[in-house]
Amino acid sequence: MTSKKASHEATPDQAQSRRNRGKTVRRSLVEASEAQDAALLARELRTSQTQQELAVIVVVEFTGELRKRKQVTGTARLARTAAAVMAGEDDLPDDAASALDFDASRAEFEELARSAGATIAATLVQRRHRPDPSSLVGRGKLDEIVEVVAGTKASLVLFDHDLTPSQLRNIESRLPCHVIDRSQLILDIFARHAKTREGQLQVELAQLEYQLPRLAGRGRAMSQLGGGIGTRGPGETQLETDRRKINLRLDHIKTQLDGVRRIRHQQRQRREAVPVPVVALVGYTNAGKSTLFNALTEAGVLESARMFATLDPKLRQLQLPSRRKILLSDTVGFIRNLPHTLVTSFRATLEEVERAEVLIHVLDAASPMREEQKIQVEKVLAELAVSTKPVIQVLNKIDLIPIQELAHISSDRKAIPVSSLQHTGLEQLLVAIDAALVVDPLVESSFRLPQSEGSILASLEAGAMIDGKRFEGNLVFLRARGPASLLDRYRRFRHKEA
Repeated sequence: MTSKKASHEATPDQAQSRRNRGKTVRRSLVEASEAQDAALLARELRTSQTQQELAVIVVVEFTGELRKRKQVTGTARLARTAAAVMAGEDDLPDDAASALDFDASRAEFEELARSAGATIAATLVQRRHRPDPSSLVGRGKLDEIVEVVAGTKASLVLFDHDLTPSQLRNIESRLPCHVIDRSQLILDIFARHAKTREGQLQVELAQLEYQLPRLAGRGRAMSQLGGGIGTRGPGETQLETDRRKINLRLDHIKTQLDGVRRIRHQQRQRREAVPVPVVALVGYTNAGKSTLFNALTEAGVLESARMFATLDPKLRQLQLPSRRKILLSDTVGFIRNLPHTLVTSFRATLEEVERAEVLIHVLDAASPMREEQKIQVEKVLAELAVSTKPVIQVLNKIDLIPIQELAHISSDRKAIPVSSLQHTGLEQLLVAIDAALVVDPLVESSFRLPQSEGSILASLEAGAMIDGKRFEGNLVFLRARGPASLLDRYRRFRHKEA
């Protein structure tokens, strides 16, 4: 019995080998299953990305607001008329400016869609007196959108207007695809371009604040309970749960952003210990701020024709012709109808604009909507309570406009024409920044110091303009013009000239 039992028992090596084979088989099965799941997931992602890239755009103009718009853009129409006359063209008709505004607005929204990664299948245009309360566009236009979506097989419809929760629900009930309004599209672009942890937190905060009011009104679709005997109870419990989760997440994100704001405040306090003024670049999105920032500082930040390519603020040191040093800040671009949640959420990023001593408002000289874009940027600056700061207006991209219009622009002394790509006009801009700075003003002083103070001589020559220098024995006499903070540092060597 013992020998027979022993013959059936495996040796320790054989048992270990059997266990290893079992582990290998199980591991292979798990890896095969994971590989299959990964392949399915990748296929689903490719399918969803392909579907999401095909979009139908709906652009609506409300003629009831046209009179108000004409009053706002009167300056722009006059400027365009003057340019047309100088170019030898006929006078513009009365509705030409309105048509140009609408076409530029449509082109801008199409560029927004492309920046979000969408391929435009069709663009539908409608003009109506006022918005339809239930669907924004009305029943007939909504039927046309349904037919176009079915014909193009698009999986996304983009509206160049903000939709109320009820309008969004009514439109989605008719369409077999996803519906996104203007604010949600901008938020999606911000989410694509947010790279730093701070930027991602700010985008998530804005998205949650946008979604929170749109949870309301879904009724039974959000309820965990059904109807009938034995199921009557609290009601929309799932809706309340979602609201609570979003509110908890909002509080958590705000706490983290407060921490970021404290760190920024500490960094700013360290910077303010040595008075270095901050100058911020502001302007409409795609006006060329990052290209100008690179041209001035050689920072090498991302330059892109896509909208909102820059989200996170960039700070670089820049030396002016007076040898003063400043911190130049590149900030996020603005756009018309900028969602208020974005202005609130990106308050930490826009603090550099609030703290800046001088603002450089970059305008796209080649844009037909230049005056309207200027007004939109000024609205955001007023909302940030910084409209009283000194502003230097810069007309960028002058290399893209005709010579006749360039001559007309050059006669306007309120704006500095520059070309960031060709590096023209930058010297004039640096001189204007020098003249606009109030903190740490330029002063002139005469100094008498021993030649042995070589470090002081080097510091003055590096940070100030030296106007005359002579040597008498072991002494050096010189006159310097530079920042008051630098010259006051060596006031013990000041010399009163006879």
